Amino acid sequence: MAPHWIWQQPDWPDFNWQAEHLAYVLRECVQAQGRLMGMTRSVSGSLNAQSELDALLQNIVTSSAIEGEQLNVGSVRSSLARRLGLELADGEKVSQRSEGLAQLMLDATQHFDEPLTLERLLDWHEWLFPEQDRDLASRTIRVGGLRGDEPMQVVSGRLDRPTVHFEAPPRLGLERQLGTFLTWFEASRNQAGLDPLLRAGIAHFWFVTLHPFDDGNGRLTRTITDLALAQGEAQAIRFCAMSASILEDRSGYYRVLETSQKSTLDITEWLEWFLQTLLRSLQQAMARIESVLGKARFWQAHRESGLSAEQIKVLNRLLEGGERGFADGISAAQYQAVAKVSKATATRHLAELLEKGCLQRLPGGGRSTRYQISYPDGSTL
Repeated sequence: MAPHWIWQQPDWPDFNWQAEHLAYVLRECVQAQGRLMGMTRSVSGSLNAQSELDALLQNIVTSSAIEGEQLNVGSVRSSLARRLGLELADGEKVSQRSEGLAQLMLDATQHFDEPLTLERLLDWHEWLFPEQDRDLASRTIRVGGLRGDEPMQVVSGRLDRPTVHFEAPPRLGLERQLGTFLTWFEASRNQAGLDPLLRAGIAHFWFVTLHPFDDGNGRLTRTITDLALAQGEAQAIRFCAMSASILEDRSGYYRVLETSQKSTLDITEWLEWFLQTLLRSLQQAMARIESVLGKARFWQAHRESGLSAEQIKVLNRLLEGGERGFADGISAAQYQAVAKVSKATATRHLAELLEKGCLQRLPGGGRSTRYQISYPDGSTL
């Protein structure tokens, strides 16, 4: 009878892939990684710390969101900020949940030189499920221990006619299989001919296929991925939030996993998806760093412009970008609403910002006139 799951293949887990098929996207990832590291070196220490905090926070929140869990963002931010030595905002409280998640992320990305042992992995699992949350679980979770003897399946659909998307290897022999993975993970750090980014992709697929715990397998898989990426860069500071990019294509993530876990040991399709997703996250990280650099250059150029508090507030909103940053420019009416000033004051403020070179007028006239940031180097980011 032909194997149904990849772990039933006779040569499991001797993975293979078509290197020539992955060469282009792998090269793109390596080049993007190099550009990102170069950009971070040009950012000041305080801005670097804030960028690191933002990326780590995004990684934690989105990794949980992939599993359908919505975290208290303020609580997680406070837990991370305290551990990174950054100033906490007044009134922000932390929970055991956010403390455990922050501890998990920072252990993986800042202590990347420490070996990934079974004991460390079990500690990570305990941090995922702090004591106060255990009674809230819909079923018993063996916290800090491997799963039980019952089959580990990923299912959907009706209870009487479920669709089994994946079944993990049986409990019997799981310690041995997990030991094989951990031994490979440590030895492969110095394996000649294995690109660190491919290693991260293999580690992700291998561990999530083992599914060694009752719950938390996806989040620990993505933590191991972050650890592998940090090891590949040989540095602790992380600016890339890959979980955010996975969340953007959550259905694609599960689809390629299911397809690959029902296939042969050729995991080219999975590795291609992984690298493309990593590339997207690297590009997004570069955009965030470029935004940070743009803000720094802007305020350096206008540090003595004598701007009012209202003008600074509006400029910061424009510099933030995103949904709240008026990507299409800001109108006089919008300026009036954000700054909470009169129509006449808004008109005067905008004229002053134009004269001082803080803003530039976009094409159009009359009530439809809109304004956007004028960066010192002439770019619009």
